[in-house]
Amino acid sequence: MLATALTTLIVLILLSLPVAAVMGVLGLILAELYSPMPLVRTLGDIAWSTSTNNLLVAIPMFVLLGEILLRTGVSSRMYMALSHWLGWLPGGLMHSNIGTSALFAATSGSSVATAATVGTVALPEVPVHGYNERLFLGTLAAGGTLGILIPPSINMIIYAVMTNTSLPRLYLAGILPGLLLAGLFMVLIAVACLLNPKWGGQRLSTSWRARLTSLPHLLPPAAIFAVVVGSIYAGFATPTEAAALGVIAALILAAAFRALNIGVLLTAFEGTMRTTAMIILIIIAAYFLNLVFAAIGLADAMEHFVTTLGLGPYQTILVIALFYIVLGCFMETLSMMIATVPIVTPIVVSLGFDPVWFGIVLMLLLETALVTPPIGLNLFVVQSIRPGRGSMNDVMVGAMPFVGMLLVMIGLVIAFPAIALWLPGLSR
Repeated sequence: MLATALTTLIVLILLSLPVAAVMGVLGLILAELYSPMPLVRTLGDIAWSTSTNNLLVAIPMFVLLGEILLRTGVSSRMYMALSHWLGWLPGGLMHSNIGTSALFAATSGSSVATAATVGTVALPEVPVHGYNERLFLGTLAAGGTLGILIPPSINMIIYAVMTNTSLPRLYLAGILPGLLLAGLFMVLIAVACLLNPKWGGQRLSTSWRARLTSLPHLLPPAAIFAVVVGSIYAGFATPTEAAALGVIAALILAAAFRALNIGVLLTAFEGTMRTTAMIILIIIAAYFLNLVFAAIGLADAMEHFVTTLGLGPYQTILVIALFYIVLGCFMETLSMMIATVPIVTPIVVSLGFDPVWFGIVLMLLLETALVTPPIGLNLFVVQSIRPGRGSMNDVMVGAMPFVGMLLVMIGLVIAFPAIALWLPGLSR
């Protein structure tokens, strides 16, 4: 049964079918071969219950929030403001790439949107200042990964729904690891440019007057973060309501910058519908596949296999981490998470680990998958917006040092769970 499932999955992936189609077809094949019941009849109920889940309504809200910030130029002003504050460091604007990614992540919830937005603003600066192109591309791909770790995060919403975990606690747990990871990325850039100064290009010069003048452009993401996350912890709004408040705040800011018009709204709405439709279709297909796994006993068989290996709790976690790292080289992150979380999370919880802590470890593993070839989605996003479109190898090579930093961060969170659990512990 397991061999059939894996073989079919590999064949469908090699056929280059859309991710939702791969999971849906796999579920139909396994149900036809092994289930005594007509599981296909549950698809209607699964589609309805999934698309009407209150918490999942936050997904299109956060997607729309990111679209508004992208279309109204808030992100470009934020990038230039950070260049005044971080440009003096070895590596110059590469630090702005990471800093802007972290700030944009605190409003968008999507790694792909973060990489695309910051990359569009930053890439024209490479030839102007003479940066090492590969390292610069790597900072954009790696910085984009912060979108699913720093709250609000779309992936955290889906994880919370699938595991019945507190989303506010997950959001709190992601703040400190997200900031530490951004710091590790910046340390890597500084060390690389100190060892090879040519990689850092021309040193940027600025003044305190320019820095202070740029501060108002850093307020929009801070204000939206305060509205979204602050309203949740103040007890004023649920996560879904907080997402809607974030959209309202983004619209007010766009109007204040005189960047709001019908054309911008229509483009933002269209982008939101496309992205949301893709995400929801993947979720519906994954829920159906998970139902089939449970009905034919495959989920129990896999859980039994792992628990009978005779490994200790932390050894099992390392095996699971290795599994995700390898799987992330060949599978898109959202579908990978949805397909595996219902199987892996019960194993982790049965070993005595906190599901909130594992949620953060999982987000870091998904971040790693976003920048590992050959399927790393952020690599393709950065390549797609790259002027001149050089070799894809440039993006892959530039991202590899940051994969190392992600692995270091994963090791730190596993070795020191308090990195993720300290802030949620304070809220109790």
